[in-house]
Amino acid sequence: MSASLRKKIKTKKARIAVLGLGYVGLPLAVGFARKGYRVTGLDKDEDRVLGVQKKKSHISDVSTPSLAAVVKQGRLKATTDFECLREMDVILICVPTPIKRRYTPDISYILSAVRTTSRYLKKDTLVILESTTYPGTTKELIKPELEKSGLRAEKDFFLSFSPERIDPGNQRYDVTRIPKVVGGLTLTSGRLTKMLYEAIIKKVHMVSCTEAAEMTKLLENSFRIINIGWINEVAIMAHKLGIDIWEVIEAAKTKPFGFMPFYPGLGVGGHCIPEDPLYLYWRVKQYGFSSKYIKLSADTNHYMTTYVIERLGELLRRRKKSLSRSRVLILGVTYKKDVKDLRKSPSLRLIEQLQSRRCRVDYHDPLIPYLEIGPLHLKSVPLNESRLKKYDCVLIAVDHSRVNYRKILKNARLIFDLKNIYAHKNSLKVVKL
Repeated sequence: MSASLRKKIKTKKARIAVLGLGYVGLPLAVGFARKGYRVTGLDKDEDRVLGVQKKKSHISDVSTPSLAAVVKQGRLKATTDFECLREMDVILICVPTPIKRRYTPDISYILSAVRTTSRYLKKDTLVILESTTYPGTTKELIKPELEKSGLRAEKDFFLSFSPERIDPGNQRYDVTRIPKVVGGLTLTSGRLTKMLYEAIIKKVHMVSCTEAAEMTKLLENSFRIINIGWINEVAIMAHKLGIDIWEVIEAAKTKPFGFMPFYPGLGVGGHCIPEDPLYLYWRVKQYGFSSKYIKLSADTNHYMTTYVIERLGELLRRRKKSLSRSRVLILGVTYKKDVKDLRKSPSLRLIEQLQSRRCRVDYHDPLIPYLEIGPLHLKSVPLNESRLKKYDCVLIAVDHSRVNYRKILKNARLIFDLKNIYAHKNSLKVVKL
């Protein structure tokens, strides 16, 4: 192990660069800065950099006061000039990893970040990839790219993978309270990485290699997509059988072992769950194996918006209304409750599909004042009594806390409740998923 780098990490003299100031990078940057490290955040997005410079946070998991404090202390700065990487001892790569069509990973952001790092890489630097990717990426792609600098892995620099586990909006588990998994190219890199993260995170679990760490992240999110897909399928079956799926879930929860509750809805959103499992699906296909569970779950979750529209059309027909001649209010457009994040939100797909059927759609979301995304050009409408009475149906897609559900129940003609908000209300105007 590099004695000098180990000493720098231990004494908090190590200079840390965080590439990507999004929902993963910014909490880590602030976390290390609060513990006394000197951190530089790098991003090509000038608005993000300017936000840090102005001491204003753009994500909910980092409060503006906590960001302002470390910037004011000189512990955190942000820039678009990547040449400062020449001075860094630790480089964390936290860039997006989207999915292309046909379930193909897009690692262009990772490769761009790594190639930039390679140009400025100095000896005795620890490079850690946080971005979710398929097993083998760190060893097969990142290592060769970094070695184009002329430096050799595990001799001149150190390389690890540590999957991000950020849960946006989770007040109980912030970045410092979520156990961290690390896997080094070798034991030396793994130990250096473990030591670094232990400065800000209570529990750090080291696995044997980078592939095991990469696979850990995909296992976690595949578990989620498969179980959400399953409960969505069960919800469809329960409706056909005339059974209340929410009652069944509550009953199953009474078992103290062998069951974990998942809940049906419009599908899945955010970056991780809709996309990460597909990295694994794509990877194992290269080895001649097809993951039926991942593919089926992804397809089931994607189908839920179509299913909800079918149910909505049926509800309206019973009231002598057609979908194309109806006015519908969608309540909630973010992908998650109380989180200002639209990434992969199924509500957006729902609105597009309703508009394509000539349904007149409005939305209300206390966190999103307007939508200017692709074909969607809408403003959040206020929830006043007269407006609520004009809609043929109010569809509750996201259960935000800052919504007056009592007012909706009192004034709406029909409520299609996808989130079981009115679990204990016996009203003929409420229909549950």
